[in-house]
Amino acid sequence: MVDWIKKSAKAFSEKGGIFMFIRAQFSSQIASATDFLVTILLVKLFGIYYVYATFIGSVCGGIVNCIINYRWTFKSKECKKWHIMIKYLLVWIGSILLNTWGIYLMTETISQNPWVRETLKHYIDDLFVFSKAVVSLLVGFLWNYNMQRVFVYKNCRIKGRFQRADTK
Repeated sequence: MVDWIKKSAKAFSEKGGIFMFIRAQFSSQIASATDFLVTILLVKLFGIYYVYATFIGSVCGGIVNCIINYRWTFKSKECKKWHIMIKYLLVWIGSILLNTWGIYLMTETISQNPWVRETLKHYIDDLFVFSKAVVSLLVGFLWNYNMQRVFVYKNCRIKGRFQRADTK
């Protein structure tokens, strides 16, 4: 039994495979919780417009996600931190834009449709929270995870990517 637990723990902590996906989703959940908490607090307690609050929440969640992914999810400690920061920043800008505009478009579209708006109001107080949940999941699965897996944490050597094959 002890060997099985050790093997399972080792498989979960190794780089790559399905366990990397599970770690990435766990990291994403922590970052999303940070993002949602900051966004909702800014809207509810401080009365900040939901689009601005979404942007600030995305920034906070992105910082948490980058730190966890660097150290634990993708195990990229051999990579230079500034290489990761540059590539992560590019992906993160795309993520923030997709989240902010996606939430804005979905919230505004829902609010213009009386049937959908009234149906959702039975279940949720603010429509932007519903939009945020839907858009965050889509952006997380379709953009963030894939871009981090194949671009940000995949190849740590930026210079090597641009050299000709015969000079390597």
